[in-house]
Amino acid sequence: MHFLDYEFMQRALLAAVLVGITAPAIGIYLVQRRQALMGDGIGHVAMTGVGLGFLLSTSPVWMATAVSVLGAVLMELIRWYGRTRGDIALAMLFYGGMAGGVMLINLAPGGSNANLTSYLFGSLATVSPSDVTAICVLAAFVLLVTLGLRRQLFAVSQDEEFARVTGLPVRALNLLTAVTAAVTVTVAMRVVGLLLVSALMVVPVAAAQQLSRSFTATFAIAVAIGVAVTVSGTITSYYQDVPPGATIVLLTIAAFVALTALAAPLARRRARAAASAQPVGDPAECSIPATRAAGDEIGVRPPTARAGTMARGRGET
Repeated sequence: MHFLDYEFMQRALLAAVLVGITAPAIGIYLVQRRQALMGDGIGHVAMTGVGLGFLLSTSPVWMATAVSVLGAVLMELIRWYGRTRGDIALAMLFYGGMAGGVMLINLAPGGSNANLTSYLFGSLATVSPSDVTAICVLAAFVLLVTLGLRRQLFAVSQDEEFARVTGLPVRALNLLTAVTAAVTVTVAMRVVGLLLVSALMVVPVAAAQQLSRSFTATFAIAVAIGVAVTVSGTITSYYQDVPPGATIVLLTIAAFVALTALAAPLARRRARAAASAQPVGDPAECSIPATRAAGDEIGVRPPTARAGTMARGRGET
């Protein structure tokens, strides 16, 4: 544990823990919305913010946050209104963000593409005290949104039409999800890197889904996996002198493969347990499900249940 004697490792481990918590916390909603690659697109846009920070001699983290938030809002607007040409507009936004970052950092005094490496792939030694402060503030915002509004965000992620009927501000929640994803990208870029952060948002959630379909359990397992791989990857990077971002992502994929291999026997064991617990003579189609849906767990009724209740109300009247 002598690596804790170095201040840069203390800062790197703190940043790694925060990244391991926040990335899966917002990633679970992106996976539900089938926007798993949204983090990758925001990462491309954030490069312009990093380059602008170098050009203006300001904090690249805060500048990347501002540009990423603007890019995330534009992505949501394109998704709403760009019916036929939306994919082309998004591609232009992503590639333009990457090209803008490279151009701006080369225009900065003393800047070169080498300055982008630590932001693209992560770096332990370059996590400064000001970076840690920014990461802590941004991580607090991400956790406040993902935990405080989990019911509303889950409802919108599952079924936008149903959420709109129930009176939820769907567009505002979609924008908030996009902004939170943008903030998460800038939180993670110093540890994982802009080009790899999307994997840390998505893969831990996919791995957790191999063990559980419950929203709360999936959330907890994904965060646990995120913290485990970020801390392990950071320590491995210190001892083996390898890039932290690549190490963390490879460990995350290894965790997904391992949990996928365990999921099949666990599913068979649960099926045998359910079959043995079923009373003799009780048809399977008449048995009561042993588990609740994810929406029931957090207090969101699915549209079918609501429709059935309305139908019974009309029948009674």
